[in-house]
Amino acid sequence: MESKEKNTKEKILEEALKLFAQSGYIGTSMNDIASKLGVTKAALYKHYKSKQEILDSIIEKMNELDIERVKQYEMSEGDLEKVTAEYKETAFDKIKQFTKVQFLHWTEEEFSSCFRKMLTLEQYREPQMAQLYQNYLASGPLTYMEALFSGMLGDERKARQTALDFYGPIFLLYSIYDGAEDKSQVIKLLEEHMDHFLQEMQIS
Repeated sequence: MESKEKNTKEKILEEALKLFAQSGYIGTSMNDIASKLGVTKAALYKHYKSKQEILDSIIEKMNELDIERVKQYEMSEGDLEKVTAEYKETAFDKIKQFTKVQFLHWTEEEFSSCFRKMLTLEQYREPQMAQLYQNYLASGPLTYMEALFSGMLGDERKARQTALDFYGPIFLLYSIYDGAEDKSQVIKLLEEHMDHFLQEMQIS
């Protein structure tokens, strides 16, 4: 019974998020969610008391997915801060691998992709969404990359610029991916950018 309840709650989250990604969080009502699921509003309220509670559960799920990926790729900042110059290439390979996984997570996994689209839509209308957008897609990843490059380069000022040079084009590629007919070409662009970046880093 508990498993069935869990599946129902998951299904509600998935369908609600699809609606949030399409019409925005503000533009979607509990009625819309119930209607999409083919249930009554009363049945929906048995699982979630409010739209905010649905959103909180979506954010919780996103955080869990994040923690799993960081663990899987052992991307702890501490590890990479210990890396000395001669291991720069090994460390960058790790960053490259993790960055591609992150990009695929935000573009090809439906749940995460809908979450990204919802935040992109709502960032100018809702302070909480603006903050989440920054944390997940803008200043958050940039700060994270800055910490990684700081460990590799041993120079904080240079690390910020390097993080910007590295992440700026990746951030742009999210929009290009959304508008592209051939998504595989965008993944190729991502890989080419990272390879070119590594060459530049080795030269400098």
